This record gives sequence, structure tokens and C-alpha cells, in this order.
Amino acid sequence: MRAKLTQSVVDTAAPTERAYEIRDTELKGLLFRVQPSGVKTFYVELARSVRERIGSYPVTTVKTARTQAITKLAEYARTGQRATSRSKIETLGTFLDEHYGPWVTVERKAGAATLANIQAQFADYLKKPLTALTAWNVEKFKTDRLRAGLNPATVNRDLGRIKAALAKAVEWKILPDHPLRTVKPAKGADNSRVRFLSKPEEAALRKSLAARDAQHSARRDSANQWRSQRKKEALPRLTTYADHVTPMTLVALNTGLRRGELTSITWEDVNLVSKMLTVRAGYAKSGKPRYVPLNNEAVQVLKAWKKQHGSDGRLFAVDSVKKAWAALLTSAKIADFKFHDCRHTFASKLVMAGVDLNTVRELLGHAKIEMTLRYAHLAPEHKAAAVAKLVVSG
Repeated sequence: MRAKLTQSVVDTAAPTERAYEIRDTELKGLLFRVQPSGVKTFYVELARSVRERIGSYPVTTVKTARTQAITKLAEYARTGQRATSRSKIETLGTFLDEHYGPWVTVERKAGAATLANIQAQFADYLKKPLTALTAWNVEKFKTDRLRAGLNPATVNRDLGRIKAALAKAVEWKILPDHPLRTVKPAKGADNSRVRFLSKPEEAALRKSLAARDAQHSARRDSANQWRSQRKKEALPRLTTYADHVTPMTLVALNTGLRRGELTSITWEDVNLVSKMLTVRAGYAKSGKPRYVPLNNEAVQVLKAWKKQHGSDGRLFAVDSVKKAWAALLTSAKIADFKFHDCRHTFASKLVMAGVDLNTVRELLGHAKIEMTLRYAHLAPEHKAAAVAKLVVSG
């Protein structure tokens, strides 16, 4: 968002569900950040991904912020260094508050949760110099967590967060090199789980979805009959779906979208004419946009849902499907299947149909091919074809 920062603008800037920034149109580099908590802060962006906190509002006024920003920009242009960098010892806390926090909460969908996790797990280091967080300290952290009985996958997620944060510190020249480059992931984490629906299971799931919709529709008709007898206003008829569960599941099975992506996408992101869906960078796990083609079933499902639900806001304005999902699996008699496994089902069916792994990677939005290689074993005929090309020389 861009606007001339005035007293009126900063006064009326209201907090929203996610943090946002207003960039000053008068002084390039000056920006005003509003947190969901209502905290308002001025920053100056000295260069790409290099910013410095000026002060919080209303203690720091617009006029003061602009004056300090000019001084800091001039110093950085002259020396190539932040005005405070030569005298201030950066702590983990100040790095998170003034640099990484503002960046990650804007650039990553789960940025706020990532920041909170680092602050909680490494609370003992927040007031210590950034250089105090060494490979030995983090190895000890890893060992202590494993001894406490935590799952290796959980420990590795914590390690990944702090390593990613310090990688940015190196990129932004706050640290000379990465202190945790020698720290390896905890052993024993199984990241290769690929649970997908068999053909009979998918048929059972679809049958349970249809039965659920029919049951809810019958209940609604019965309720309206009761209301009519008492001369009360009728509730809207359930023309196709009981609620979001069926269309959300069918779209997941046909696109491989993550649950968080499905619940963030708006109708503006869907083009039913060109049969294309846009996953915007703001809610993509990778932080990069991608474009997912819609097959015929996905298009028909979305058309029916749009007609029934309307075309304002998000497609699926829900935060959780756990309760309905658990009941659905019980009805379908399907065990050990999470909603996320719809994504695995989508990918697995593509691979078994002969789609190359790089195309599957692009459709899933994987940053690296290693994640997609989990599905390689589902295409044994391709391995056989590759080996068959070997010619024995005489």
C-alpha cells in the first residue's frame, strides 16, 4: 500500500488479521507498519531487504520519522552501512524485531507463527548477541529436545526456522557467515509418508460425500416443511452441496492444493472460462505464485458451488475441517487418511498416469524436486523403460 504518510493516515490505519505496511510516497524508503495487535511502527528501508526500525507511533511522530529516515538514508548512501551498525551490538531479539520479523510476516504465509516459534524456542538467547547462537548451542538444543521425547520431525522444523532466519542475517550482511551451517537434521524423521486413496477408497469417499449432502438436504427440506406449517420464513434450499466439505474435498483431489491454500483462495483467483486457478504468493507455502489448471470435474464443482454459495470473498471461508473430516472417514470406513493426503492422491494419480515428475513438482508448488521424488516409486514402468534402453555391446 502506498500513500503520503500524514498524521491523519497513521491515526486512521486500523489493524487487520495480517500485518501490513504503508510506504510513503513523499520519501522513498520510509514506511509505516501496522501489526494485528494494533502496534504501529515506522521503519526506513535502506536497500532491498535492509531496513531499520525508527520508532513506534505515537511516541515517534510522522515528522520525526521522516527526519530520521532522511539521516539514515544519507548515511547508508555515503558509507554503505547502517548508521547504527558500527556501534550497536545486534542481539537475536533485535534482529527478530527489527529485521527478520517485519520481513517474514509479510513474505511468508505462516510468518507470524514462524516468528513466534523462534522467539519461544530460543527465548534464552533473545538478549544475547546474535553471534552467541553457535552450532554447539543448537546441537545441544537438538539433543535436549530429542531426549525430552519430541518427534525428530518436530525438532527439524524448529531447526529449519532458526537456520532460515540466520541465513537472512547473512544475506543482509548482519552476520559474516552462517553459524549453523554444520548443524544437520535430527535422524529418524520420516518425511517420506505418501498415503493416497486406492480406487475402492476413493469410490467410498465420494459415496460418503454424496450421502452426507443428501442427508443434509433432506434435513433442510424437513425443517422448511416444519417452518412453513408455522408460517415462518423458509431457510435457503441446499441445491447441490450441504456445505463446503464436498466441494473443498473434490477440488483438493483434482488440484493438489494444500488446505491453507484452499481456505485462502478468493473467487478473484479463479477463472472458470480459461479453467485456471491462481495460488498467490501471499498464501503459497513457497512464497511464490503458481497457476493450477482446472480439469472438467473441478470446473463443474466450482460452478455449482459458486451458484449455491455466491462469488464474494474466499471460496471456502473456514479455518478447520477436522470434525467433519473425521465423521466422513468413519462413514467411508477409511483409516489413516488426513485431508492433506488428498494432495498425495492427486500427485500419485498423475505419476501413475505417466506425468513426468518435474511437471508434478510445478503443479504441487514444490521448491525442490527432492520433495516430488517421494512419488517416483509409483511409476516403475518408467524405470523399466530406462533400463531397457541399455544395449549390451558384443
